[in-house]
Amino acid sequence: MANHKSAEKRIRQTKTRTLHNKYYAKTMRNAVRKLRAMTDKEEAVKMYPKVQKMLDKLAKTNIIHKNKAANIKSSLAQHINKLG
Repeated sequence: MANHKSAEKRIRQTKTRTLHNKYYAKTMRNAVRKLRAMTDKEEAVKMYPKVQKMLDKLAKTNIIHKNKAANIKSSLAQHINKLG
């Protein structure tokens, strides 16, 4: 257990940040899943910029790695292009 006041505070801060990050990461994963499940190209094209913005924000704040965000955006763009 923590021996210093600052260490106790750090534990509290870490818990709060972890919850915050988990929420946004899960929201992003659900949005990506929803977009991948779409079969209508028009709807997917409309939703893609929102998901892209979400990924960029999470990468900027280091919730996910910037390369992971780039890989997801790329695979989603390929998915949308395949739709007929």
